[in-house]
Amino acid sequence: MISRVTSSSMTQSSLRQLQANLSELARLQEQASSQRAFATVSDDPAAAATALGLHAAQRRGEQHARNIDDALAWVTTADSALASATALMNRVRDLTVQGANDGALDATAKEAIAVELEGIREELLSVANTRLLGRSVFAGTSDEAAFDAAYAHSGIPGAEVVRRISDGGSVRVDVDGAEAFGTGAGSAFALIDSIVADLRSGTNAGPRLAEIDDRLTALRGAHAAVGSRQAQVERAKEVAVQNSVSLEARRAAVEDVDSVEVLVQLQAQELVYRSALSVTARVLQPSLMDFLA
Repeated sequence: MISRVTSSSMTQSSLRQLQANLSELARLQEQASSQRAFATVSDDPAAAATALGLHAAQRRGEQHARNIDDALAWVTTADSALASATALMNRVRDLTVQGANDGALDATAKEAIAVELEGIREELLSVANTRLLGRSVFAGTSDEAAFDAAYAHSGIPGAEVVRRISDGGSVRVDVDGAEAFGTGAGSAFALIDSIVADLRSGTNAGPRLAEIDDRLTALRGAHAAVGSRQAQVERAKEVAVQNSVSLEARRAAVEDVDSVEVLVQLQAQELVYRSALSVTARVLQPSLMDFLA
């Protein structure tokens, strides 16, 4: 059976084809101007879902990057403070060794050592109260200074400052001042006061060397722990940068278009559309029926 093709059906078919070509041309023009592979979710639901997941991963990565920068600031500050504290305690040890030489030093010389030790104690106390953005790095979550005038520690046991640096990893960024410097009568500050009192009273300060060594051991242990955490944070920073680059590359592969490829397709589609217009104009010539209708 032979189908009858009417002028009306030819017109409708031609118009549908022209509209399809025009829609494709508009889509390519939108891609060329926006540089995006799709404008709405309905254009490509699978790609849109992938893009949403990648954007969420990027936001988590950005938050981790901020946490890492903050963590680095904490551990770097603590590392510098502990290095200074260790150097000060080493000086305390040297001065104590000098002061213990009763045969070579008179009261005036011992007083000079005592005065220097008092200055070191004040400096050491200042180091122990080091703050970062208003927070003490040796007092945990407490907002107060780590040590008061009586050498009491303000930190709460177990109240650590922690930063999440990856989806599955967190790191402590503060230092327990009580462990590093001691507290009260057992603190490094009180120990220096005791050495000063020995020097001024004529008591030999030599036996204090063992106590100084104990405090130095505590400081070095805290310093080593901070150094280990600092290395962990720096490794996390490297991983975060690599993940950021990888996620951006994957997002671009899903959402962005190849500019050269789109321009080539756009030019080809423009040629197709113009050809279709030309052909349609030739095929759909006015006839007598158009004027009689």
